[in-house]
Formats: sequence, structure tokens, C-alpha cells
Amino acid sequence: MIVIISPAKRLDFKSENKVSRHTLPRYLDKSAALIKELLKIPPDELAVLMNTSRDIANLTYERYSKWKTPFNIENARQALFAFYGDVYRSMDPGSFSDEDMDFAQDHLRIISGLYGVLRPYDLIQPYRLEMGTGLSTSQSRNLYDFWSSAVTTSVNEDMRKQKEKVLVNLASREYFMAVDTGKIEGDLVTPVFKEYRGDKYKTVGINAKKARGLMSRYIIRKRLEKARDLKLFNEEGYSYDDNLSSGGEWVFTR
Repeated sequence: MIVIISPAKRLDFKSENKVSRHTLPRYLDKSAALIKELLKIPPDELAVLMNTSRDIANLTYERYSKWKTPFNIENARQALFAFYGDVYRSMDPGSFSDEDMDFAQDHLRIISGLYGVLRPYDLIQPYRLEMGTGLSTSQSRNLYDFWSSAVTTSVNEDMRKQKEKVLVNLASREYFMAVDTGKIEGDLVTPVFKEYRGDKYKTVGINAKKARGLMSRYIIRKRLEKARDLKLFNEEGYSYDDNLSSGGEWVFTR
């Protein structure tokens, strides 16, 4: 079983990092090619392209300018500890044991606009590049076109090593679109998290993000290898709802 999640805009490269083990992203050559293209775009145009403020665009451009290989533990940080959004705070990887991290390295993948697909121990340098950004290159129309083949190939290679060939999609729609589902060599399960509000169940964005982190943590800490065991997930009041679930979309309600 392979689990995919989204990255986070918010990063943490300042807090103490006691983890020394690290690996390198599989597609650094493609990342370097994107950086080369991004450095051609001045900050004012970058702000428009990324639909962000000029201050953020300036910071982003500065990060691109400082981005360089080779990556090492001094100039980069492991991906699972570098991202600091709702999913990651809910997952709380800082509390993971070495055994938890080893399991995560084998089963958890982060889809990234700059790095394609990341393992937890993969080193990254600070960046901002959402997968939905309309960046075109000489060889691709957008980032989905740029990354889809590599991301899908990588996910398939990882699934072949698993006891059960299942892809658990805990990523947002923006990032999951980088996976070519027609070429996935296994089953697909997409957990959906809903809450009873008013007179019906609804998806509440921020709570759904936290739930994705909780489920990722649950999978890692419980060492889950089979998709059916996900139905036992009961963190923070959630439980599997068979009546609302259909096919590969598994709904958890509270």
C-alpha cells in the first residue's frame, strides 16, 4: 500500500532537526530544469503567475536563486520535517520513532510541484511552486504535463514492492491530478472526510486536511499494509460510513 499526500505552502527550516538520515529526491535533474525556467521570470510576473503578493513573489524568487545542488543535511531538510501545513501538524512526524519513519519511507509519498514525488527522508530546499501553477516549458504545457509520467511511474514502482497493490489518495485534487490514474497498476482508494452540519454531511476544508494527516499517522503507527484496515480508522470521532461510501471512495463521518 502506497499513500500519497500533498505538500504544504508553509515551511519549517528553522526549528531544530535531530534526524540525520536522509535520501535524495529521485528527480533532481527535472527540478533543476524547472528552477532554470523559473529564474527567467521576474518577481512582478511571478506574483501574477502564482496569484500571490509581491512580497511572497520576491521571497520565492530569492529561494529559487539560492537553490543549488548537491543537497546535503546542511543546506536542505527532510521533506516530512520541512513542510508545516495542517496535514503535517496533524500527522506530527516529530513524534515518530525510527521504526515509524522507516515505515513511512516505504509507504508515504508527497506530490510536489518542484520535486515531483518525495519520500519522507528526501532532502528539499525551500521553495514555493503549486502544482496548479500555469508554468509552461519548452517540453510541457504545464506542471501536470511536466510531472505526470514521472510521478505515475514512481508510484507504480513503489507499489510493486508492496504486499498489496493499492494507492491510497490522501492528496488534494490539485495534486492528485498529477497522477495518471489510467496507468496505475493497482487499486485506488480515496478517503473522504465529512461532518454532520445542519441537516447533512459536509466536507469542511481545514478539518479534512487535518483528517488526512491523522489517517496518514494512523497508517504509519499501525503499520497498515492492507486497504481494508483503513475502515477501522476512528481518530477524532471519525468512523467509516458504508452507506455513504461507493467504490473506491471511502467516506468517514463524524
